[in-house]
Amino acid sequence: MEKIRLSKLMSEQGLCSRREADGYIERGWVLVDGKLVTELGTKIDVNQRITLNRAAQAQQNTRVTILLNKPVGFVSGQAEDNHKPAVTLIKASSRFAGDQSAIPFSAMQLRGIAPAGRLDIDSQGLLVLTQDGRIAKQLVGEDSALDKEYLVRVQGRISTGGLTMLNHGLKLDGSPLKPAKVSWLNDDQLRFILREGKKRQIRRMCELVGLKVTGLKRVRIGKIKLGELPSGQWRYLRENEIF
Repeated sequence: MEKIRLSKLMSEQGLCSRREADGYIERGWVLVDGKLVTELGTKIDVNQRITLNRAAQAQQNTRVTILLNKPVGFVSGQAEDNHKPAVTLIKASSRFAGDQSAIPFSAMQLRGIAPAGRLDIDSQGLLVLTQDGRIAKQLVGEDSALDKEYLVRVQGRISTGGLTMLNHGLKLDGSPLKPAKVSWLNDDQLRFILREGKKRQIRRMCELVGLKVTGLKRVRIGKIKLGELPSGQWRYLRENEIF
């Protein structure tokens, strides 16, 4: 049986991200079949048992995941073209008053936090920022099966058969898109449910069928809904919430 890198297997098993796995291995926090492994690049059999020691588990338990209602005009990740990154909105004063989490806010929580997926500068709605590689893998990993729901306001006249094409049949960058669920909510608004996230995908899809997007809002990722979270405010993902 071909062996696989320990860090890759840890990521595939959902223990952490590959980057976190390397850090855990270097710190002596990883055991394979009960034996400590500290050498990066170590390969093991897929049926060997991997466990994390208490220090790794404790670190994971202190990592936070934040749900933000990103307004238009903020970029998801690093600052670019003089536009502020969404993380600058995460501060004590912008925490949602209805947040049910008992976690106290600390600026230290912003260290190592990153968006799990993107939301274009011209779009608004649910953006997830996390310190937890397990959450990031769920949302943006190659095997992620989570769907994302968007409310999309459009202008123009849709081409004949356009709605059918939006659901399945369009190509972007030379590759067929995965099937989507697209339906009209009213005369100028569509609901999109996607399981992939190519750059500016919805806007480009609409252009292919004669429509121009004038407003785009993400309202759900997996089981997590934007709900009543006001624009520009945030809350913690609770322990009992899963994507």
